[in-house]
Amino acid sequence: MALAVNQSQAAMQSDLGHLKTWMRKSHRRSRKVDSRLLALGATLSERSQQRALQRKEQEAQREALSSLALDLRALQDTLARLMHVVQSQGARLDTLEGWLQVPGPGTTAPAWPPTQPEPPSPSSPKLQGSRQVLRALPEPRDSPQDFADRLQGKREPPGPGSQWTQSPERPGEICNIGPALIFPNASTENVVFLSPGFLVGLRALSVCSWIRTASGYLGTLLSYATEENDNKLVLHGRDSLAPGSIHFVIGDPAFRELPLQPLLDGQWHHVCVIWTSILGRYWLHVDRRLVATGSRFREGYEIPPGGSLVLGQEQDSMGGGFDSSESFMGSVAGLAMWDRVLVPREVSHLATGKEFPPGAILTLANAASVGGFVQRVNCTCLELCP
Repeated sequence: MALAVNQSQAAMQSDLGHLKTWMRKSHRRSRKVDSRLLALGATLSERSQQRALQRKEQEAQREALSSLALDLRALQDTLARLMHVVQSQGARLDTLEGWLQVPGPGTTAPAWPPTQPEPPSPSSPKLQGSRQVLRALPEPRDSPQDFADRLQGKREPPGPGSQWTQSPERPGEICNIGPALIFPNASTENVVFLSPGFLVGLRALSVCSWIRTASGYLGTLLSYATEENDNKLVLHGRDSLAPGSIHFVIGDPAFRELPLQPLLDGQWHHVCVIWTSILGRYWLHVDRRLVATGSRFREGYEIPPGGSLVLGQEQDSMGGGFDSSESFMGSVAGLAMWDRVLVPREVSHLATGKEFPPGAILTLANAASVGGFVQRVNCTCLELCP
């Protein structure tokens, strides 16, 4: 009996030793697991803090971008207002300069218009400020003969001791306008191709010309088409539109309707259509007067190069697809284009034949092909053009 008890105690002691060993191993493993859990918790906490910091940085960046966008919009609005002020002040300055013209010998000074308030003197701060704004741009000093030579694509220097002279003209006449094109009827054969077209992309454009039409509507004055789009730039009219209205298209289908009803009286009128991709601003001048303006028209857009540029027809395909109901019928004189915005002073001088703005990219001298019954003539003065 005693032997059995001793064997049983020995077995229990052995099992107890094994149990203690297993508990020690388990305790060590538990400490390792706890250590790993603590390390993992620290790593997760650190990553959580990094993510929170990244979110804060992203929110700060978004706020900064939002603030920058607001500042940019405010700057654009301010620029638009300044451009409008320059345009309006330029028109007023041209009117004042007309009033302040020094009379020639044997003539009397023109009276101030009775319905207008007394204009400021040339030395007034307001007028001087307007002059300083406009004089920021370089102004050409071309003579009238220079003006005609530029339109005709030629310019020769005067001989030794000679001076540029202006052709005799009666008061109110516009002379030295360069060549004119006559579109006698509404035919798809009457078309003029200008070459080369636009060699580079345009983010600003000024198109000016003298126009006369005896038709009851304005046809298409100008059309620029590319392989991608046949209405990249169009001054488009047709018999189905309201009388005297024309669609100014840039990158079809975007367009603005321009009021040109005064052109339907059969007399000569000077027209300038001006556009810039900055805020999508545009202006329409008729006989030196600003008659329409707007913004958000093709803002940031660029008119691509490499297309087909025609006068008198609207292209439904590059270089063709004409429709007689969209054809122009009348006369065009002194047409020219610039890849910049002309200021009112330049528009006024161009309309009166005083100066030709520098930097024209196309004129009627670029008329490479004159088709149908279109006639090209050179007139001494605008009133003598057929």
